Amino acid sequence: MRTATRTLLAAALVLGVAAGPALTPAFATPTAFAAAASTASTSRPTSPDLSAVIAGLPRADATAALVRVGGTEGSWQGSAGVHDLATGAPADPAARFRAGSVTKVFTAATVLQLASERRIDLDRTARSYLPELIPGRYATVTVRQLLNHTHGIPAPELAVGDTVEEWYAHRLDVHRPEDMVRSATAKPREFRPGTKQHYLNIGYTIAGLIVERVTGDSYEHQVERRILRPLGLRDTYLPGEAAELVGPYNHGYQTMRLDDGTTGLRDVSVWRATDGWAAGDLVSTTSDLERFTRALFAGRVVRGPLLEEMFALPKVADLKSGDPAAYSSGLSMKRLGGREVWGKTGGRWGYNAAIASTRDGARTLVYSVNSTDAKGQDMNPTALNVMVAAYGLPD
Repeated sequence: MRTATRTLLAAALVLGVAAGPALTPAFATPTAFAAAASTASTSRPTSPDLSAVIAGLPRADATAALVRVGGTEGSWQGSAGVHDLATGAPADPAARFRAGSVTKVFTAATVLQLASERRIDLDRTARSYLPELIPGRYATVTVRQLLNHTHGIPAPELAVGDTVEEWYAHRLDVHRPEDMVRSATAKPREFRPGTKQHYLNIGYTIAGLIVERVTGDSYEHQVERRILRPLGLRDTYLPGEAAELVGPYNHGYQTMRLDDGTTGLRDVSVWRATDGWAAGDLVSTTSDLERFTRALFAGRVVRGPLLEEMFALPKVADLKSGDPAAYSSGLSMKRLGGREVWGKTGGRWGYNAAIASTRDGARTLVYSVNSTDAKGQDMNPTALNVMVAAYGLPD
């Protein structure tokens, strides 16, 4: 019963993780939920709550955690765990990490900036920008529908596999965005565009290509000159085809079958993220993401009416659950501790990350958790507990 309760809570808190194979969680114990419930009973936590949540790392579900809470209600920073399992050195609180689908917030912001310049029209079709790539069956899909996951385009076939072991064997493969779009759009649509919501990476892959088409520039350089450089995010970058993280980072590990046939942890820090690209390949730090989050919610990244696109949920139902849509353009919303919390989670092998904030910026949260099952069906227990400790339980 407790395990079922924790699973339901995790489902209620997930703000969107980069699409990947759905794998059975390696560690589905209720202990983390119990700790969170006992230390985070209000919407205004104190630093000891968060200290207790990340104490004791490394453990089965995570090897390290970096957390920053900010806003007008107060601030707190903490880190726990190890830099790597081989040396047992303490986790570096300034380390870089893979932020996964947090990338989508940067992509959405870039598209919305171009919309404010009238270089992209959110109501114009994707096919009008990429006629050679988007076939007739998807002729009515608009840019706005790409951003809020109501486009109806299915996920591409990546020819990688279904298990983490198969993905690991293909970790250095290069996936071209155009090839992923061709694979996805060769399939029948999942639903008529604009009638349902299904969270997938493919809409943001297409959005990244539209950015390149209208600017005549690379997606990476546009994000750098529009967001990274103006905000001084010096430790944030888009890696392209590079497999190794640049600069200091805490190693990421994944539970999987090892070469000797046993199950254990393998270092998965070196891994190409081209399957994510504009949907999920960002590398950053908690400091940089906190600065970005504060600027975004203050209207200093996307300005004026277009910022409201990031806080507008389409009035449709989720394709799988039937629940009201939870994703806007770049963000997602959940009610925690009696108030709306907007944010985005992300997952790459070995790493879970998130940014979140109340709409008024009173409480912001950024975390990186070196999860040992970052692509599991359930939210990582440590990450779950951090979210609950920062904001309170779901309404």
